[in-house]
Amino acid sequence: MPLRAHPGDAAGGAALTLVAAAAFTPTAAFAVDYLSVEQAAQLMFPQAERYDTRTLALDAAQLQQVAAAGVTPRSARWPLRVALRNGQVLGYVVVDEVIGKFELITYAVGLKPDGSVSQVEVLSYRESHGYEIRLPAWRKQFVGKGPGAPLRVGDDIANISGATLSCTHVTDGIKRIVAVMAVARQAGLLG
Repeated sequence: MPLRAHPGDAAGGAALTLVAAAAFTPTAAFAVDYLSVEQAAQLMFPQAERYDTRTLALDAAQLQQVAAAGVTPRSARWPLRVALRNGQVLGYVVVDEVIGKFELITYAVGLKPDGSVSQVEVLSYRESHGYEIRLPAWRKQFVGKGPGAPLRVGDDIANISGATLSCTHVTDGIKRIVAVMAVARQAGLLG
């Protein structure tokens, strides 16, 4: 015979309280940290002897140039890791965060000195779905893309079913980074 909770019974009231509490308890959070910024820099530019940390600062005119490239320049200041070997710049690592569906996705973009993408790594993923953006095949689509690439899901970047928002937001973030770095390169800020 099944147990029936009656609101007037002490045991029944406790059972109803437990059921109600369970109904309003948030589901488990899914947060996975895959790489640190330092690990990503070493993975992207393993031949580097050192990685300098710099802050790229854009002025108002440069922010307008980024906006003219069709992206919203979310920040005027961007922390960079500069990969160096024998005093030569091998490339840059830019870390950013975007919202997936509800939670932040932290990712790093490796860029060659010419401004094209050399690699994309997902550092932390906090969503319960859409983690497939971490798959190498999806991330490889960005390699070689530069300021002239559309960088749009459905055009030159494939979507992953069930991860549409993560795909779109990370793609938009990478497009923003490529545009910011192109403006910085043209302005001689990357030296």
